[in-house]
Amino acid sequence: MAIKPFAFGTTSVLALTLSTVAHAQAVDAASADAAAGDEIVVSGVRASIVGALNVRKQSTQIVDSIVAEDVGKLPDNNVVEALQRVTGIQITDRAGGEAGAVTIRGLSDPLTTLNGRNIFTAAGQSFALQDISANLVKAVNVYKTRSADQIETGLAGQIDVETRRPFDFDGFTISGLARGIYNEQADSYNPNVALLVSDRWETGIGDIGLLVNASYSKTKYRNMSTTAGAFVPFATETPPAGSGLSKLERIFPGPGNVNWQPGLNAGLPTAAGSTLNVNGVDVPYYLGRDAVFSSDLYGKRERPSFNVALQWAPNSSSVYTAEVFYAGFRGNTFNSLQFSFVDWWGNPGPVQLYDGTNIIKSRTVDNVYGFNSGDYATNRTDSYVYALNGKWDLGNRGKITADLAYQTSTNKTTFQAMRTDRVADQIVVDFNKSGGIPSFHFNDDSLLADPSVWNVAEFYDNANEAKGDAITGTLDGYYTWDDGFLRSIKAGLRVDRRTAQTFVRTQDGGRLNRALNAALPADGLFTNSGFFDGRADVPTSWVLPSGYWINSHADEVRALYGLKTSDQLVLDRVFDITETTMSAYIMADAQIDLFGRPLKLQGGVRFVNVDTDSRFFDRYNGGAETNASSGSNKFLPAFTLRYEVTDNLRLRFNYGETLRRPNFTDINPNYSLTGDLTNVGYGSGSAGTANLRPTHSKNFDLALEWYFDRDSAIYVTGFRREIDGLVVPLTVREYIPNNGIQAGATDYFAITRPVNASNGVLKGVEVGVTYFPHYLPGPLDGLGFQGSVTILDSKQNIPESDSAGNIVGQSTSQFFGVSKLSYNATLAYDKGPFNARLSYIWRKEFLHNNEARLFANPIGVWFRPEKSLDLQLTWNVTDKIGVTFDAVNLTNSTQQNYYRFGDVGNADQFNLGTTLLARTFALGVRFKFD
Repeated sequence: MAIKPFAFGTTSVLALTLSTVAHAQAVDAASADAAAGDEIVVSGVRASIVGALNVRKQSTQIVDSIVAEDVGKLPDNNVVEALQRVTGIQITDRAGGEAGAVTIRGLSDPLTTLNGRNIFTAAGQSFALQDISANLVKAVNVYKTRSADQIETGLAGQIDVETRRPFDFDGFTISGLARGIYNEQADSYNPNVALLVSDRWETGIGDIGLLVNASYSKTKYRNMSTTAGAFVPFATETPPAGSGLSKLERIFPGPGNVNWQPGLNAGLPTAAGSTLNVNGVDVPYYLGRDAVFSSDLYGKRERPSFNVALQWAPNSSSVYTAEVFYAGFRGNTFNSLQFSFVDWWGNPGPVQLYDGTNIIKSRTVDNVYGFNSGDYATNRTDSYVYALNGKWDLGNRGKITADLAYQTSTNKTTFQAMRTDRVADQIVVDFNKSGGIPSFHFNDDSLLADPSVWNVAEFYDNANEAKGDAITGTLDGYYTWDDGFLRSIKAGLRVDRRTAQTFVRTQDGGRLNRALNAALPADGLFTNSGFFDGRADVPTSWVLPSGYWINSHADEVRALYGLKTSDQLVLDRVFDITETTMSAYIMADAQIDLFGRPLKLQGGVRFVNVDTDSRFFDRYNGGAETNASSGSNKFLPAFTLRYEVTDNLRLRFNYGETLRRPNFTDINPNYSLTGDLTNVGYGSGSAGTANLRPTHSKNFDLALEWYFDRDSAIYVTGFRREIDGLVVPLTVREYIPNNGIQAGATDYFAITRPVNASNGVLKGVEVGVTYFPHYLPGPLDGLGFQGSVTILDSKQNIPESDSAGNIVGQSTSQFFGVSKLSYNATLAYDKGPFNARLSYIWRKEFLHNNEARLFANPIGVWFRPEKSLDLQLTWNVTDKIGVTFDAVNLTNSTQQNYYRFGDVGNADQFNLGTTLLARTFALGVRFKFD
């Protein structure tokens, strides 16, 4: 059966369906034949939505997809942005003018694959999907259930990105796009271009095809945020005699818990009149913020990428494919940071409390210490995947597929920060003036931009490098039967050898005690303006060392501080890991008649064996080497049932087991330390746990799907994940002398390590609908709707420990990154030469992370509800050329967070940070000639 290739104006739904069924997923032959007899021709945005619907309909597993109706027709800049309209997908970290992280049903560890091959970034376990340009994508398939022939990792599911190949086209094809994207917050215009050239030839040795597809984008962006700091206790205006405290003095932690000890999950009590025992005296206290600060970050990122594919079909029963994929990232950021303590320095002013609490809402403080910091960071990633693939038909009954892939990925980062400081006469602060945003001003705001009042303080100079590679071989085969109970048997082998290495260097310089304008030339200074765009009552301008100048004059700055210069700098090795994975599977498809309707069964088991050899190097102990080896093996069963209740009503059930392997950084036992920068009596740090085991999940899914029209459906899915061995942080107080820490020097540190000390359950329901009515009159014909709602509930136990690290109790928490409710709604229009899509995305508040237990506030950092309204318009000027307009974040939304643990904390009294999210507008043109 010949399938017509993609055309610019029209696309066969059948072609979309068959071309986008992902790696290792069988399409039901009877359904496909039925579809062939009733081919539907649609175009534009409707074709991409309906194509994705058909992927779900024909797949054995539960799959939601994004289908590019034609080359370059995804309205998004990268894969993460494209995924946000998929049922059950939640997006976080939208700063910088793009979405940066993805979760599937609240879980943040999806297996990332490219054309079915596992891919990763540097020394990580997953790939930075935002580095894959949407221009290169043919389809993105999100697998929420798993079968035995799929790679076993990723509790959240699998995200498989498909790129194009030359045999996708009839012959010569050239297509491209050019977009100009305006970032309103940065006031920048940014290019996004792509070009695809493909051709195929009939030769004496068979059909040969060659495709080259390249993309480039550059973005200049600006992130503006302002934050109220963490909570610490202060004495009241009249501390009792014998306490040794003065009016409104900060109460520091004391030895042996005499005063107070950070570490309580919910922080110190907030009721009016609450007391602490200080020197044997019950002392009433206030809870106040220790600081306020603003970040004005200027960033630039570039993403070059390409894929090249060569295909050869010497006959009708075999196809060979050689391909290479490259994704690059070039980024730099300059963060203009303004920080001020709001603390007790001998002359505190008036304090206002929230009614009925001991929490300070506003206060005035004299003689306050603050600093500005010019922070400059660079980030470069280069990732390559090289692959050879062969497919051989076994008559018309089966197929053998062999695949050999090699990939390499390197990431290099640098960070330099030069601080200036001063003591200001007075600061007046309202920690939440309105809407969770603080207000603060100095009595001499005009001096913030005067370099003569700022003294040059510390300098920090760090660099990291991470790299990884892997060679992977797979062999799969299947054989089918037309009738009887057993319909197919499939089996395969996979061998993967992965290596990962990381390196680091750090050096710090102490205070120079020189005026900023005396230490640096005029072009070494930077003064921002227009901070927060008038949306907060905070200083809008300040001066500090220019990060751009520091980066280009790095050795001059190092010499100024007496530090090593570039010809003397060496990165220290952190770890060197080799991981070998061998897996095998066998699975079978069967079919029986139940009440006269087909009941399709698929079952199998996957066996996986992992051996990990590690070398860790302790840079705080002369590079001392520690060797470790670990191994594990597991049988992972999978079972799927699909019952066609009627021709249009389908019931699916899936049970499968999956794994989450520890990140390589999480098994490194050596320390990463930070000094006592907040005067709590000890520093903080992190270390890994060498014997971390994989997290294991038992997964249940039940779905009912009603395809009530040729391009419309409603589906409901209930699911449950029972997860054993979740990795959670455990903090232990440790004595670490001779550690080389200069800033906040101390020998005591609160060290946080990951441990397999938690179990959890995630459950929920998804409801999705796609509806294109056929009865609308006139210009309304072509209107359609796509939307989904996801309801989640999660619970995990969190161990509580004493200062020695002994687990003394358990608390409960929901999973990180899980919104209990989220939805997306898309109104689509497809009529004649015009296509339009208006999308709205919303998610309920969620627990983002737990802070280190260094302060007196709840440790949970929650994000407020997030939303985005996006628009895409297309005018097909001809069947070869189209003009596009896109707008993202039309509501000009913000990203806000606050402190909360259990019932303690809220967005008003415990507000934390507010980040402005950019609106972007894009105008472009695309073409295709064949």
